[in-house]
Amino acid sequence: MKAWQVKEFGGLDAMSYTDVPKPEPAPGEVRVRVRASGMNFAETRMRSGTYSGQEIPFLLGMEMAGVVDALGADVTGLAVGDEVFGRARGAHAQFVCVEATHLFKKPRALSFEQAAAIPVGWLTAWHALRTVAAGKPGDRVLIEAVASSVGSAALQIAKHQGCWVAGTASRDDKLARAAEYGLDAAYNYKRENIAERMLADTDGHGADIGLMTIGEETATMLFDAMAMCGRIVMYGSTGGRQVCFSLNIGTRNIELHSMSISTSPRFMPETMRTFADEALPLFESGVLRPVLDVVLPIEELKRAHEMIDERTHFGKIVLTVDQ
Repeated sequence: MKAWQVKEFGGLDAMSYTDVPKPEPAPGEVRVRVRASGMNFAETRMRSGTYSGQEIPFLLGMEMAGVVDALGADVTGLAVGDEVFGRARGAHAQFVCVEATHLFKKPRALSFEQAAAIPVGWLTAWHALRTVAAGKPGDRVLIEAVASSVGSAALQIAKHQGCWVAGTASRDDKLARAAEYGLDAAYNYKRENIAERMLADTDGHGADIGLMTIGEETATMLFDAMAMCGRIVMYGSTGGRQVCFSLNIGTRNIELHSMSISTSPRFMPETMRTFADEALPLFESGVLRPVLDVVLPIEELKRAHEMIDERTHFGKIVLTVDQ
């Protein structure tokens, strides 16, 4: 089969679309014939060698949608021919093996491309807002990088929870796109003081929930924008990993939560279950909508990496896979 592989860390040319052995499902796994695969910022770090713990060689890709092709031993609830989607390392390939428990059946209302735009971004946003922050109606939510795949998902989730939502981006055109999904207040963090804007727009209250994904570049403004007993959920560091803050945040009783859906003990029993029970029906009915910016053939993965680095897209870049 064909797959995108990295044998040595580096630039775009470190990736090659090459022949690799077709995987066989281990017990508890299924093999999926990939129809579409989502692109994520983390993959550019994996390729370059700056993603913690990544070893070489490896196959690129973190999420996909496709058709069950083979079942490993002890798999229940799935059958050959089922249309599925989920998180899966090595998904920029014609076939991928993944633990059955990490898969969802694809809602009939969604295309494979739409389903492939869900797993990483939406599950991260759902874990942050539904599991960790426990968002509720009336909360004021501040979402950093609202145009990202996680941010654009978090915007829809928070609005569905009945929250008032502000979002940040580095470009006004991205903020205008976010407004189409119900954003209540838009802040350009490159030229505005986010804390001042947030406090003004909430009559001095501040953010009950802050989703931190930029990191060092905007951390001070985010801390200053928080309300009494506000909850900050940290899941990214696109603007620098070293974050400093004054311990006077204790006077406002601010809670700091760091998270990773890859390691959280709450992810499988809580987030995966509630996402299946609560979110999937909302995708089926059209209340929640995957956000696709560009769909490219998988052969154009290098262009997708360039687009990630250019940071001009809104939502998700998805690759289609021919067999």
